[in-house]
Amino acid sequence: MTTKIEKWDIFELNLEGPKTGNPFLEVDLTATFKYKHRTVEVAGFYDGEGVYKIRFMPDKEGEWTYETDSNREKLNGKKGSFACVKAENNNQGPVRVDNKYHFAYAEGTPFYQIGTTCYVWNHQGDELEEQTLETLKEAPFNKLRMCVFPKRYDFNQNEPEYYPFAGSLEGDWDFERFNPEFFQHLEKRIKQLRDIGVQTDLILFHPYDDEKWGFSRMDEKTDDRYLEYVVTRLAPYRNIWWSMANEYDLLENKSMADWDRFFRIVQENDPYQHLRSIHNCRGFYDHGKPWVTHCSIQRHETGKADEWRQKYGKPVVIDECGYEGNIHHGWGNITAKEMVHRFWAGFSNGGYVGHGETYVHPEDILWWSKGGVLHGESSPRLDFLKEIMKDMGQVKPSDVSWDNSIENDRGNYLAYLGNCTQSINYYIDLPEENDYEIEVIDTWDMTVEKQEGTYSGRSKVDLPGKPYIAIKATRI
Repeated sequence: MTTKIEKWDIFELNLEGPKTGNPFLEVDLTATFKYKHRTVEVAGFYDGEGVYKIRFMPDKEGEWTYETDSNREKLNGKKGSFACVKAENNNQGPVRVDNKYHFAYAEGTPFYQIGTTCYVWNHQGDELEEQTLETLKEAPFNKLRMCVFPKRYDFNQNEPEYYPFAGSLEGDWDFERFNPEFFQHLEKRIKQLRDIGVQTDLILFHPYDDEKWGFSRMDEKTDDRYLEYVVTRLAPYRNIWWSMANEYDLLENKSMADWDRFFRIVQENDPYQHLRSIHNCRGFYDHGKPWVTHCSIQRHETGKADEWRQKYGKPVVIDECGYEGNIHHGWGNITAKEMVHRFWAGFSNGGYVGHGETYVHPEDILWWSKGGVLHGESSPRLDFLKEIMKDMGQVKPSDVSWDNSIENDRGNYLAYLGNCTQSINYYIDLPEENDYEIEVIDTWDMTVEKQEGTYSGRSKVDLPGKPYIAIKATRI
């Protein structure tokens, strides 16, 4: 019976091979997949206990054949085929850059990024991790930033259940042997995110090691081998985005040449060319480099999104604009209203923004790091924004207003008046040759009020005299 695999799903070939020696270093395994006159070569990986795996994400419907190649006879020359069939349900394929400044699924549907951050939710044990997944099912977030490695920082002092390398915390890590159980757990969580429609923005390095584990201070060979292994295992998951680092410039033992090399390793080992970015603390990496697909930025000035769009010519995602919460750090105690405002300021300047939450918890379960449940007030307002983003479609900055304003390709406009406006009226400069309907949007109270009549040219709009208001003009 022919094996059937959905387009953009995963075909997995499991093979038995040698256990002796060090299979991570000594066994080479690849497979060539063919569809008509097209060929794709993918690497295999060792999954422990004598099991070797080859994973492949087909992107064309029809018959695919494969053949393995290995320096071990038992793994060499294995042939087979499968049928790639139509994608179903929520399978829309991987997300790509679309229309220069935006994103879309491979099947064509635009992707409007409303992201959040849960750095090490996948290192908290099954009960809390499952609770996080349940929360995400009801939340508006369609992308989640998370780390491969565990993290040690304020509110993060617990040890993970699994470690990425053989060895022990008490002894020395064997950086030449991966711990398959660690990666099996990681990919389980990535798969679960995929199945609820959440993209995984996977952070490959971070500086928050606290001199304890040494994962942030590995040597060059170990870094490179780690990247190759992670990409080989995880690239076939359609919901993967690669983030080279969180706050790359705090990893003082890595040079700019290292980061350039990491990008190239990921790019060269990923047959599917998932999105690639890098996140900063102080200074920006040069997002204009060809291997960077989009900007991942840490700044609270989300209204500068258009400035960065123009500078780099790529989609701008302000992944970290501060966190809604009440902890003692300045970056983690903005109000929910300020969080929502920063999202709207980014959107109305042609960019995308990321959420995070850091409310003090008696057990140090803060969403920004460990997940769990949401305690803040911004989440439903971001859901409201997401619906407006979908309605507006892909946008670009406009000049109909002196405030933050955007337009779409249907000739509709949106102006966001910000967090200081107390005006009772407003003037918006619409094209004189067209008629428009105008709606006043309260971004905090989540109301939309249609104004009477039609408008064109310089138009006066009555306002409620409060902040966080947007004006939408729809061409009739």
